[in-house]
Amino acid sequence: MFLRHIASPVPLAFFTYLALYLVAIFYIRIKSYRDPTSLFFDPRRAYVPVYSAVRQQEAEDFIVASTESSPHLAGNSIGSISNENKTLCVGIASIARNGVRYFRTTVGSLLEGLNEKEREEIYLVPFIAHTDPTVHPAYSETWIRNLPNEVLLYNLSQQKMAHIARLEQEALVREKGLFDYVYLLKACYAKGTPYIVILEDDVVAMDGWYHRTVAALKQAETQSALEKASWDFLYLRLFYTEEFLGWNKEDWPSYVFWSALLAIGPAVIFVGARSLSPTLKRLLSNQIILSTCGVCIPLLIGLGFAAGKVTMLPLPVGINEMNQYGCCSQGLVFPRDKVPGLIEWYETKKTGFIDMLTEEYADQHGELRWALTPSVIQHIGRKSSKGDDFGAGSKYHMSVAEKLWNFAFERNIPSDLRKEHSRVLNN
Repeated sequence: MFLRHIASPVPLAFFTYLALYLVAIFYIRIKSYRDPTSLFFDPRRAYVPVYSAVRQQEAEDFIVASTESSPHLAGNSIGSISNENKTLCVGIASIARNGVRYFRTTVGSLLEGLNEKEREEIYLVPFIAHTDPTVHPAYSETWIRNLPNEVLLYNLSQQKMAHIARLEQEALVREKGLFDYVYLLKACYAKGTPYIVILEDDVVAMDGWYHRTVAALKQAETQSALEKASWDFLYLRLFYTEEFLGWNKEDWPSYVFWSALLAIGPAVIFVGARSLSPTLKRLLSNQIILSTCGVCIPLLIGLGFAAGKVTMLPLPVGINEMNQYGCCSQGLVFPRDKVPGLIEWYETKKTGFIDMLTEEYADQHGELRWALTPSVIQHIGRKSSKGDDFGAGSKYHMSVAEKLWNFAFERNIPSDLRKEHSRVLNN
């Protein structure tokens, strides 16, 4: 009797649905473990450096090779085009950190894999942000003299140097960090390049970062023209963390509306359909409609939310407008004409975090902000130059600095990136 009841169409369909639902949960658990907006997020696996570890080794190998022979990408040997005809000025401010070194990896990852034409189009300016540059371990190394186009040091009046020394001694990182950012922006602006890239010194760039960035800038110009009838935009973001791209509370009214529509819409259709056909009237009983629209569909909606927004509604490849939830200042590309206004803004503020001040400026001036998806750089700094923060923003026994992570970056496959880069260069 029980088996006969199970074999009837309605219970059979319900148990089939449950079986498929369990399979879907199992699949999503596998797919969403790197999605920080997902209920199935697994930090033990998601924060494991996969591609970034490969890229760090490639960068280190490049740096080592540059000290053993004259590298073909040395800044002092790349000079066939003038600074004004270069595409990017890339600035990196660095200070020494106790017990860890990221700076040389950052520089190595930017240069490793470039061909000579790509290298020619970059003006690379590392900035040793110390009043006494010899305290930075990179300052005495061979690669820092060979690879960049210029090594930036403080060139200030005695009074200003004394002020910077006081900021160093008192660890006033917000004021000094902002001063250094402005100092580097001014140095890059003076080179005359149409775009200025400012990177933090604890990132690693993927193989092919340059060609993707240049293509994204062209796309940003086109998209900005479509939206604002102008090529005008504030920046292109090369890094963001997906942690803030979840089902944010500001959008919950729309989520509730569409969820209700998904549940109620089919019920209305079923009721209307069965009034038109005796056959459908027999098949679409009240019990079936209630089970479908009151149980099955809500379960699917709930699973969709549990899977995470990054999994269910991933950002399309290319550039995406990111006027909210973009974090942080690890890598930003500024159009040249935006730099003077930003410098004036930063100098007026005098102290603060770069990302927060930049977003405040953008909000006040109604500026467009673009982000490149997927990110072409990864934040690898587990020890912050601003001090490790285990406050309200920390999770999983990790500091805030450790949690600044682009999870999609780790999905990169080195051989695929090499092929893509080679294909772009050949075309």
